[in-house]
Amino acid sequence: MAEMESASNPSIARKSALLILNSILLSIGNCGGPLVMRLYFIHGGKRIWFSSWLETGGWPVIILPITIGYFYRRRNPSSPTNFFFMKTPIFIASAVIGVLTGFDDYLYAYGVARLPVSTITLIIASHLAFTAAFAYLLVKQKFTSYSINAIFLLTIGAGILALHTSSDRPAGESNREYVLGFVMTIAAAALYGFVLPLVELTYKKAKREISYALVLEIQMVMCLFATAVCTVGMLINNDFKVIGREAREFELGETRYYMLVVGSALIWQCFFLGAIGVIFCGSSLLCATIIAVLLPVTEILAVIFYQEKFQAEKGISLALSLWGFASYFYGEIKHTRTEKQTPQREMLPLSNT
Repeated sequence: MAEMESASNPSIARKSALLILNSILLSIGNCGGPLVMRLYFIHGGKRIWFSSWLETGGWPVIILPITIGYFYRRRNPSSPTNFFFMKTPIFIASAVIGVLTGFDDYLYAYGVARLPVSTITLIIASHLAFTAAFAYLLVKQKFTSYSINAIFLLTIGAGILALHTSSDRPAGESNREYVLGFVMTIAAAALYGFVLPLVELTYKKAKREISYALVLEIQMVMCLFATAVCTVGMLINNDFKVIGREAREFELGETRYYMLVVGSALIWQCFFLGAIGVIFCGSSLLCATIIAVLLPVTEILAVIFYQEKFQAEKGISLALSLWGFASYFYGEIKHTRTEKQTPQREMLPLSNT
C-alpha cells in the first residue's frame, strides 16, 4: 500500500503543478486579453476580424514547447520519440472545435469593439451557466453542493453588476450598435460554454491516454483552424489591405500598434493554452469557474487603466466571486480526500481476515 502511494504521489504532484501553471496562464489571458483588445479599439483600431484573428493567431508559439518535449523524450530510451502523438479522430475533433472557436472569436471581438470592458465581463460571466448545462449534457458532469453553491454565487455576482451598466455606455455609441454588441457577447458566452465541455468530451472519447504533450497538439490544431476561419473573414473584409494604413493612423503610434498586435496574440495564447490545460488537469466546469472568478478582477483593472466607474455593486460582486471560488475549491479538496480514504476503508477488512 505504501509503495502504491509513493508511486502515485509524483503523478499527483506533477498534475497539481500543471494545474497551477495553467491556472496562471489562464489568469493572464483572461484578465489581459480583453484589456489589450479594448485598447486597440479605443485608440483607433476598427478591424473586428483582425482582432478576432489575434485571439488565436499566436498558435505557432506552441511549436516551441512541443519541440522541447520531443528532444526531452529522445534523451529517455524508454519514452516514445514521436514528434506528434495526434491521431486522425482527435485531429478531426480538434479541427471542428477550432472552427467553432474561430466564430466565437469574432462574436467576442465584436462585443469588445462596442462595449466597455466592465460590461463585457458582466455578460461573459453568463458562460458559467452555459458551461454547467453543456457539461451536464455532454460529459455527465457531477455536481456537488459546493459546486452548485459556487455557480449560484458567481451568477448572483454577475447579476449585481448588471444594476448600473447603462451608465457605462461609450460616448457616441448608437443604440443599435450597443444592443448588437450585447447580443454578440451573449452569443459568444453561450458558444464558449459549449466549446469547453466539447474539449473535455474529446479527452474522454480519445480511447487513449491523454498526455500534456497531446494537449499542446490539440491546442495548436484548434488555434490553427480558428485562425483559418478568421483569415477568411479578413480576406472577405479586406482587412489585410488596410492594416498598414491603420498602423500609421493609430493614436499611440505605428510602433506601439505593432507591439500591441504582437502582445495581444501572445496574451490570448496564454488564455487558450491555460483553458485546455485546466480542463486536462481538472474539468471544463473548473475552467469556467476560474474564468468567472477572474471577471471582477478584470473589472478592477478596467477601472485602473481606463478610468471606468467602480460602483459598490462591483465590490460586492468581487466578494461573491471570491466566495464562490473558495466554495468550489473547498468542495474539490474534500472530494479528493474522500477518494483517498475510500481504498483504505475497503482494504481494512482484508487485512483482518
